[in-house]
Amino acid sequence: MELETLQFARKVLQEDLGRGDLFERVAPARPGAAKIRAKSAGIFAGAPYAQAIAKLLDLELLWQIRDGEPFEAGETLARLYGSSIALLQGERAILNTILHASSIATKAHQFVQASQGKIMVLDTRKSRPLLRVFEKYAARVGGVTNHRMGLDDCLMLKDTHLALIDEDLATFISKARRKIPFTAKIEVECESFELAQRAMAAGADIIMCDNMELQEIERVVQLRNEAYPHILIEASGNITTDTIRSYVAIGVDAVSSGSIFHQATWPDISMRIES
Repeated sequence: MELETLQFARKVLQEDLGRGDLFERVAPARPGAAKIRAKSAGIFAGAPYAQAIAKLLDLELLWQIRDGEPFEAGETLARLYGSSIALLQGERAILNTILHASSIATKAHQFVQASQGKIMVLDTRKSRPLLRVFEKYAARVGGVTNHRMGLDDCLMLKDTHLALIDEDLATFISKARRKIPFTAKIEVECESFELAQRAMAAGADIIMCDNMELQEIERVVQLRNEAYPHILIEASGNITTDTIRSYVAIGVDAVSSGSIFHQATWPDISMRIES
């Protein structure tokens, strides 16, 4: 992960510094110190990435919190020491990194807490462009299990794929088994009990019940339990922390939600220069 975090840090700094910090042309550098302080509560994440940014700026970053730990308003999360110019140059890059990561970790934690540990909570591929590894890392910190990282680690047949398959689904899945990696699973997105029934009979490893009514998902789970106990059932589609317990009750193996990424709200965290 170290190489990935350093690459991330370089791009973040390049974006903000551009052709050079104009303040540096005017003010002389001097030894400085700063602290990062929370103004609201949440679950902390982003330390390895922020540490990489600090390293590139030759800043000493001393954490008073670890990834995955909760923080409260008024809590000091870290202290920084180094050149005053470097502190200013790293301020927004470091803050944006831990703000974004912590928002996702906090949202993920809320889902896991709502599930009471009785069901697997998954993220999705609805991540921001070029931030998938970073955002999925933050979701893991919050306790969520990553769904597939990309198109290369699971063959997932969504409605758009199914519309382009001319042959029988069982024939297609049989052919796919010979062409995809031995360890790769096949998941089929289903919007009805009938399609789920067909996908299970065709040899799918995972059935995603997408935007199906709870009663219909319950029928899918019952069929799985009776005839296909090896198949995993995933539910998806507008699942919230308020409704997740209903899915726990009907016996699905996992729920997935893109809101862990796109509805995560940044906490309030700031940096103050101390000298």
